[in-house]
Amino acid sequence: MISTPLTEARLRGVAANPAAPSEVLLRLLAPQGRAAWAVLCGQRALPAEVVEAVLAHPDRAVRRHFARNRYAAPEERGRLARDPQAMVRAALAGGPRPLWPGAVAPLPDAALEALLTARDEDFPDGQLLTTAEVASELAGSGQIPPAFRRRMATHPDPELRRQAGPPWIWLTPEQRAALLADPDPAVADEARERSLVLDPAVMEARLPEEDCHFRHLVLVNYAISPAVAARCLAERRDLWSLAANPHTPAEVLPRLARDPDPRVRERVAARADLTPDLLADLSEDQDDAVRTRARLHPLPRTWPQCHAVGRLIGHDADCLGPVPEMYHEPETAWYEECAASPHPLLRRVAATCARLPEQWVHRLAQDQDPDVRHLLACNHPLAPPALVLEAFLALPRQRTYLLTHPRLPRTGLAHLLAHEAPVVRALAAADPTLPEPPLHLLADPDDHVRRTAAANPLLPLDLVDRLLDDPALAEGAAAHPRLPAGRLHQLLDEAGLPERMT
Repeated sequence: MISTPLTEARLRGVAANPAAPSEVLLRLLAPQGRAAWAVLCGQRALPAEVVEAVLAHPDRAVRRHFARNRYAAPEERGRLARDPQAMVRAALAGGPRPLWPGAVAPLPDAALEALLTARDEDFPDGQLLTTAEVASELAGSGQIPPAFRRRMATHPDPELRRQAGPPWIWLTPEQRAALLADPDPAVADEARERSLVLDPAVMEARLPEEDCHFRHLVLVNYAISPAVAARCLAERRDLWSLAANPHTPAEVLPRLARDPDPRVRERVAARADLTPDLLADLSEDQDDAVRTRARLHPLPRTWPQCHAVGRLIGHDADCLGPVPEMYHEPETAWYEECAASPHPLLRRVAATCARLPEQWVHRLAQDQDPDVRHLLACNHPLAPPALVLEAFLALPRQRTYLLTHPRLPRTGLAHLLAHEAPVVRALAAADPTLPEPPLHLLADPDDHVRRTAAANPLLPLDLVDRLLDDPALAEGAAAHPRLPAGRLHQLLDEAGLPERMT
């Protein structure tokens, strides 16, 4: 086989063709079909028999592409958790591409356990990545659900108990006590080391003097001694961090609440442990942002509620998009209270809850605040299709994600054919219900729009056949769903692919 741009374009198009039968797709798994592997294995759903062939394929590149396929079921991808190649396991651990941690289906428990408990000695020499590096990829991918993280502290496997899922500060007192008394010495030793983040004296001794990530981490999250707090106040340093730390000594909070910096006072106003008197004072603050933050969320509050509000402060829907589930989520009933709030920020908080009952979804879908509507479209599985399309048009940074949304309309899009954004024109160019074929988009300045137009099922087959000889349009033409299986086989024959992978 002599590879040419035209041949490779045709192969990619056949790989993307939604009507291509399994026997066509299986032929693409031959070494001569390498140009199509990224599309075939990583960018589309596959029939069951093709999935089996991919998972058993001898070339790790095929398995790596599939490991990142967001159209594959997590149970299918999860079967690669014990792949002999570290690069394949790392691809699985890193999550599907494109990656949105707030909208990633979790891997099955068995796959998570395999990735987190793997040992380097279990795999052949010459691996490019260690099992620890693979586990680190998994930690940031959004594929470990909070429920699994909570179970890790009491898991039968001591290695998972040793890792204990979340940071120590998120564990319950009962979980901490059980880990400190664990019968496995490695688990107990790790627990003792991790427990030091709640020891003010240890954190004081370890606190670096220079500004760095670890200093910030300590002062925002871990135990704070009175001496450290006093020094920060005297030097007027890191007060913004102290104002948010749940472990800041209570006697320091009144001074922080009177700090001349309104950003510090606003952070204090967002705390869950304020006294009624202190909250009342902040509710009358001279700064509007401080007053708003204090009045927004009445007492009693919980820290998870405060975090759910805080992650939206200063961000709009285009910045946030799908919001990841927190380790400790507020009760659904609290989100319902937020949905009924007269304050748009609390309604935006409610819109990020995927568990919100359908009656509230309908109400928020008609909210006057666009960020409420658009956050709902990005986060709730029952968001109305018309709202998902509205968000797609209004949120340029979230369009790639919303293209994967199952409720994004794919028809009735003729009014978008001349949209200024190529990704929007491409969505419209694929519409099979257009009043006429999108012939003018075959000359669009954007190559993705041109390919999509060439694949539109409204194009007559004689035109599609001519486009198959155009290197710029052959990929789209080969993806045309009305091409007969015989024609697809012919394209593979011309590319030199064998009848069936052996």
